[in-house]
Amino acid sequence: MTEAPEIEGVEPPFPKHDPYSVLREPGYRLYLAGNFLSILGFKMQTAAVGWEIYERTKDPKALGLIGLIQFLPVFLLALFAGHIADRFDRKRIILIGLPFIAAASLAMAYVSRRGDDAWVLYALYALLFVSSIARAFQQPAKSSLLPQIVTRSHFPAAVTWNTGAMQLAFVLGPALGGFAIALFAGGERSFSEISLGDLVKSNPLTTAESIRGTAVVYVMNACAAAAFFAFLWFAKPRPMARDNDPLTFHSLMAGVRFVFSQKVMLAAISLDLFAVLLGGATALLPVYASKEFLDVGPVGMGWMEAAPALGAVLMALWIAHRPPFQRAGAAMLLSVVGFGAATIVFGLSRSYPISLAMLFLTGAFDNISVVIRHTLMQVLTPDAMRGRVSAINGMFIGASNELGAYESGQVASWTSPTFSVVSGGIGTILVVVALSILSPGLRRFGRLTHESKVES
Repeated sequence: MTEAPEIEGVEPPFPKHDPYSVLREPGYRLYLAGNFLSILGFKMQTAAVGWEIYERTKDPKALGLIGLIQFLPVFLLALFAGHIADRFDRKRIILIGLPFIAAASLAMAYVSRRGDDAWVLYALYALLFVSSIARAFQQPAKSSLLPQIVTRSHFPAAVTWNTGAMQLAFVLGPALGGFAIALFAGGERSFSEISLGDLVKSNPLTTAESIRGTAVVYVMNACAAAAFFAFLWFAKPRPMARDNDPLTFHSLMAGVRFVFSQKVMLAAISLDLFAVLLGGATALLPVYASKEFLDVGPVGMGWMEAAPALGAVLMALWIAHRPPFQRAGAAMLLSVVGFGAATIVFGLSRSYPISLAMLFLTGAFDNISVVIRHTLMQVLTPDAMRGRVSAINGMFIGASNELGAYESGQVASWTSPTFSVVSGGIGTILVVVALSILSPGLRRFGRLTHESKVES
């Protein structure tokens, strides 16, 4: 059959949107699988360390300290790590960091089995700090490596699938972490004596048993880091455009200057920063899972940790199968309002199903913001500067998550967990109102494609 002749003056139709085309690139499949396993192990460990530290201290402020410890390396090393990612091989930077993460997790498993010694808590915090240093160098390298793995036309789809896989790991990680704590706790009951009913009903394990189970989760995270190392080893990214400028204050600040020159981009990441900083309810999930609130035990806490990510996964699938946003700015603002409203209801709820539903909605709404922001950050940034711009983005993400966790824990210790969560949700909505007035460019921003341009 011959092709239909072109008619003069009539443009050919755009190719049909194919959300699966990027998955046919072998290098991207390796990166996607390895990164998924790495995040899965990390989220399992996050749930386990939160459960262990709260069981040891019964202090919500101790949970907030976890977030602060993980935020400080990102904040202190971000500019330097971004400069490294623009000067040296990004794949190699990631490969170097993974053994440090695995070693820190194995050391956490060892100290966790030391019982109730006073130094165990401080050792766990110290090892989290070591692991966070490695992640601080990995973050800009990972973000800026993705455009070297996929073609430019596939990049928006790669961001969506990457976000979806990350959120799927967020769904499975906490849930698997909770199950693993229950299954491998040991103690007075053997593995065979723990029934399926024990895994779904309230608090089947003693404190000592559940703490012993966390050590297995830490080993699993070390195995996940090793798996990412193996997958990434065989990926073949395209050569990067290196920045050969010497390390100076001017070169370190290049990413900052670029982000502040893009008004819509700056408003988008500022919105994410303040919204999640104030609405960081997830840091208090061990408190809400305890007997004082919902009384659902470690497995119930795992599902609560997983609920936001489940909402984000389904939202990512919906976005992947739709054309690009026609009014991306308005969609982002409205989604953050929804995030704040769901956070308020969760803070007031004492019903487990309602709490799960609200956490699900926070993840779904947040994913819209993540996809829009990350696409803008990567597509609009020159390759030679992607490491430093990704580092700035990482600082915002770190501040909104880890520092938000610290803020939630502190406010909860000063007042109550309910006040901390509800006031944070109200603050999130007020931030949206303020930014919609102060940044009309974000409010009016339209179609989101790989050819998008924003005002400077």
